[in-house]
Amino acid sequence: MSDKAILVTGAAGFIGFHVAHRLLSEGREVVGLDIVNDYYDPRLKEARLDILRRQPQFSFLKLDLADRAAMLAMRTMMALQPKADLGPAGRAAFDELMEKTPSAEGVTYEAATVGGVPGWWCRPAAADVGPAILYLHGGAYVLGSARAYRHFAGQFASRANAPAFVTDYGLAPERPFPAAVEDAEAAYRGLASAGFSCIAVIGDSAGGGLALVMAARDPAALRPVAVCVMSPWTDLALAGDSVNTRAGHDPMLSRRSLEDARQLYLGQASAQDPRVSPLYGDLAGAPPVLLHVGEDEILLDDARRYADRSSESGSAVELHIWQGMAHVFPANLALLEAAREALDIAGEFLRRNLAMNKVSRNSDQPQLKAETK
Repeated sequence: MSDKAILVTGAAGFIGFHVAHRLLSEGREVVGLDIVNDYYDPRLKEARLDILRRQPQFSFLKLDLADRAAMLAMRTMMALQPKADLGPAGRAAFDELMEKTPSAEGVTYEAATVGGVPGWWCRPAAADVGPAILYLHGGAYVLGSARAYRHFAGQFASRANAPAFVTDYGLAPERPFPAAVEDAEAAYRGLASAGFSCIAVIGDSAGGGLALVMAARDPAALRPVAVCVMSPWTDLALAGDSVNTRAGHDPMLSRRSLEDARQLYLGQASAQDPRVSPLYGDLAGAPPVLLHVGEDEILLDDARRYADRSSESGSAVELHIWQGMAHVFPANLALLEAAREALDIAGEFLRRNLAMNKVSRNSDQPQLKAETK
């Protein structure tokens, strides 16, 4: 039997995981693992997470019964409402929605400025010395704020045990492209100048695309040590098949709404500029990337195509496609087990990569005043 390219399907439940563990313990490479959610047996979650820790790969995570019911209720409610308004008029409603994300226990928050860019610090009580996270929020480059996203970013900070800074990068139409890119780079340089020895970047939706732009920064020495993204908008040309094939399944986004936001952000700039759409950039030598995406969102192929190109370039990439999930589903951690599990996977990915790249320093990292919310 070959040491590589062994296919294991987990559709049979724990038996599949047992076989996968045995193969991994023998030093064989497991590829094409079909990972199944089944919370009737708690061993499955631990086995699934252990396999992902030991053998990162592309995976499809199936919907469990509780999340199926939750998503059905959510879809029923959202069907009675219009698609999300991705123009400036939708900012208040979007921020109100994101503010509902629960705060992580033991994380403190403080408004601050880093590298000349305003934002919010999210700081775990016992954060490691040295690492930091730069969080780039979603909102189609038109919506979103650091304050509204601070609790969601705090969930990552808590799981990674590293402080996270959420940026208020410039939004269109007031500050169109390349303002978001320039602000993200300024905040990153500000973190490095403040003495943080290794920096990971996280983003969702448009912020996910922006985070992947940071992954291809030049020179390579200034690139983050890892990038974690959820439902990233990697192709503003909207050339992925899922923009059309998943249109009837996506309860949140539409081609029209993304086209309108794109026009506000880009103006006359090219949608295939790598600083706009990281899918068209040079992905060779990029840091490790983790992607979470819902099966039912029109941006599904934005994540799939980026993962394919990244893998072909030789860069380390993990892609997790979640059955039945919608855009940026990890923000719904109060409702969805899949959201909590996706955050746990992200936390392990961040801890692992930050620890691998941690640089020993003689001085402590900057002390950040904060008040517990």
